[in-house]
Amino acid sequence: MTIVSPTISHRRTEPQSAAQAPTPPPMRVAIIGAGRGGTALLDVLHQIGTIEVVGIVDKNPTAPGLRRAQELNVAVYDQVPDLIKNQQPNLVMDVTGDPTMESVLEDQVPSGTDIVNGQTSRLLWLLVQYESTLQTELLHAEKLAGIGSFAAGIAHDINNPLQLILGLAENLVEETDLNEVHLQARDIIDAVKRTTAICRDLTSYSRRTSLRHEGLVSVNAKLDEALKIARYAVALQDIEVRKHYQSDVTAKGNPDQLLHVFVNLITNAVQAMEHQGILTLETATVGGSTQVRVSDTGSGIAPELLNRIFDPFFTTKPPGKGTGLGLYNIKNVIHHMHGTITVESQVGRGSTFTLTFPGETSQSEGASS
Repeated sequence: MTIVSPTISHRRTEPQSAAQAPTPPPMRVAIIGAGRGGTALLDVLHQIGTIEVVGIVDKNPTAPGLRRAQELNVAVYDQVPDLIKNQQPNLVMDVTGDPTMESVLEDQVPSGTDIVNGQTSRLLWLLVQYESTLQTELLHAEKLAGIGSFAAGIAHDINNPLQLILGLAENLVEETDLNEVHLQARDIIDAVKRTTAICRDLTSYSRRTSLRHEGLVSVNAKLDEALKIARYAVALQDIEVRKHYQSDVTAKGNPDQLLHVFVNLITNAVQAMEHQGILTLETATVGGSTQVRVSDTGSGIAPELLNRIFDPFFTTKPPGKGTGLGLYNIKNVIHHMHGTITVESQVGRGSTFTLTFPGETSQSEGASS
């Protein structure tokens, strides 16, 4: 694998089709009550890209939902009128369980804004939570299925240090020079550490993702980590990797899910090139947003397939070579991060996937206490 970092020279191809149609503006939701139910609802709704939780209110300043909202840069209030007036939600969800709250909301919420409370609110929360759980399980299942393709690369990377350990151990059986024993023992320790690092990387990658595990992620570091993981699935020795990283590029989201996105995109790119070509990884901050581009010089995608590649169970790979869930899960993860994904492709020349995430400033706009 050759890695070069020349001066940035952007390769542009004329897009033949857009993968995503323009999406409508997100639904603006306000949550009344920041106890356990409000906290759970906040976590679930925050994962849905078509919903924007504009604020949460509770009179108790130590309510757990208020602390969680601040972690997610969601506006917090202690008075219902302030939340309604400042955020102007489309939907108000009351999870307080307080029977008097219904009359309060009827007085405060303007006409045209829907109110969900009581058992209806609980039912809606249960349905949304169930869907979110299914999406998480689907992502994890697809990740575990993909690890099966790592077998050959893992066996190769583990076999080398094991053979070294075996040879050194055989030498030590008859070695009488104490200095030489110490030198070979250190070599054995280094080989064991390399094997341990492989196991640690794969264990970390395959673990189940926690919905609460969110924060500011270094995009450049995650791309490098993904490149290291992807080499177990695809041969990179004949691939030239070009990195065009802008410094300090970050995105707010789940680091495990973002790693899975990058591993999938890199693996797909290398497979499209049939293990020989140029893989280009670019990061930049554009207009306050974070942009990531993964480009290859592979076979490209036919125009009539571009609008289908993000559909569940759609794949152009031979039977047994793909689940058809990779790009579908990628799209869901990116939408959960309130980002977008587009693709430009030319048959015979390659493809470029562009991921755009909102900047930290735009995510925190409107947050107040």
